[in-house]
Amino acid sequence: ILMVDEKGKNMKCLTFFLMLPETVKNRSKKSSKKGNSSSSSSSKLPPVCYEIITLKTKKKKKMAADIFPRKKPANTSTTAVQQYHQQNLNNNNTIPAPNWQGLYPTIRERNAVMFNNDLMADVHFVVGPPGGTQRLPGHKYVLAVGSSVFHAMFYGELAEDKDEIRIPDVEPAAFLAMLKYIYCDEIDLAADTVLATLYAAKKYIVPHLARACVNFLETSLSAKNACVLLSQSCLFEEPDLTQRCWEVIDAQAELALKSEGFCDIDFQTLESILRRETLNAKEIVVFEAALNWAEVECQRQELTATIENKRKVLGKALYLIRIPTMALDDFANGAAQSGILTLNETNDIFLWYTAAKKPELQFVSKPRKGLVPQRCHRFQSCAYRSNQWRYRGRCDSIQFAVDKRVFIAGFGLYGSSCGSAEYSAKIELKRQGVILGQNLSKYFSDGSSNTFPVWFEYPVQIEPDTFYTASVILDGNELSYFGQEGMTEVQCGKVTVQFQCSSDSTNGTGVQGGQIPELIFYA
Repeated sequence: ILMVDEKGKNMKCLTFFLMLPETVKNRSKKSSKKGNSSSSSSSKLPPVCYEIITLKTKKKKKMAADIFPRKKPANTSTTAVQQYHQQNLNNNNTIPAPNWQGLYPTIRERNAVMFNNDLMADVHFVVGPPGGTQRLPGHKYVLAVGSSVFHAMFYGELAEDKDEIRIPDVEPAAFLAMLKYIYCDEIDLAADTVLATLYAAKKYIVPHLARACVNFLETSLSAKNACVLLSQSCLFEEPDLTQRCWEVIDAQAELALKSEGFCDIDFQTLESILRRETLNAKEIVVFEAALNWAEVECQRQELTATIENKRKVLGKALYLIRIPTMALDDFANGAAQSGILTLNETNDIFLWYTAAKKPELQFVSKPRKGLVPQRCHRFQSCAYRSNQWRYRGRCDSIQFAVDKRVFIAGFGLYGSSCGSAEYSAKIELKRQGVILGQNLSKYFSDGSSNTFPVWFEYPVQIEPDTFYTASVILDGNELSYFGQEGMTEVQCGKVTVQFQCSSDSTNGTGVQGGQIPELIFYA
């Protein structure tokens, strides 16, 4: 007898029943005898000899997703599938239709139906602080597979058999985002909940979701949120995110210090920022930011925002502000009249500015180093001719891209080729037509072929692998130097810069020659 059952990987059984000749002969004789029952004759039969052989094939094992490619369900079931997805979002506890499993070809999709679904739920979570809680269903097996914390909670040695678990320190939206990842293998992050989701992912040890949260934060990092993210990155022990935050804070220090988020940081983060040697900001801006933080901190501690209380909440951090390094005008019109300093401190700092024998101060008196700007020069030579380079209100423009995040502080421009002259320059930086930074300023040209810097009010953050447009409209002496032998790619330190022509350029500047010879940036 041959039985073949082919299922995927193995052709499972080739079974042969081998019977000896004597056995067949004895069976024939015994079956011919009268009076013997079938049961007694069968009991006396010798044992049957057999052998099972399993044949293995080289076919690759197929999963359900391979057999049934992910596609839209047929029209007959589209409505039903949409209803179940809506059920997951609303948690309306609708009883599924019979054979709902047949609507989803893969285990991943069927498992996703259980997300935020009371069907077969064996645990519930009351998530959120008192007054803002939400009751969410869960399935212990699925949760334990997705998190070692849930595994210990439900199946560990100290597991407690509770039907309802309270989690007051996690926001409901963040907890749902984590559950969605565990059940559906989908990451759904939003700017207003990503920090809370990172907290939940860290608490329940879901590392891949935590990594996705960090990547999201790094992508959305700017001067407006850098101080808050710095505080959170230290709390969550994410050194890469911490480093990225410091890069933004150093380069765009004045924007970061003036942001609303700066007032939300904790005292430890405040101290670390005030100690920062590479902070690229005027000291008067640092001083004003510290006073703003002190006022908000008084509110947090339910104190009246008086001068005494502001100084009290600042504590020793006040002496990390390098007041003696301010410009004299900034000190006289700002810090000296703020009331935060004692009369003796004000007198000693004035003496520090003016006296030959300077008094000892509790304040740090050494200026911050700040950041050293780098210059990317894209021309190999420059020249001037009797009919070039003229300016009649037309735009000189070039496009560029970098392979690392940098902060454009300004442009280096050529000046007059006919002796000293003053130019008015309107500089602009755009990405896909959106203006990121612009400034109108003047610079003096001494008649040499050197480049002269023109700065933006604040450095502009530039993301890698995206082309930006640098433009300038000059007004001044009719003739100036211009660049020649332009390069399409320039290596500047650890940053690679690529250049290409811009359609905004109406005065002749391009990759091979023209104006805007330098990009000035921090990296």
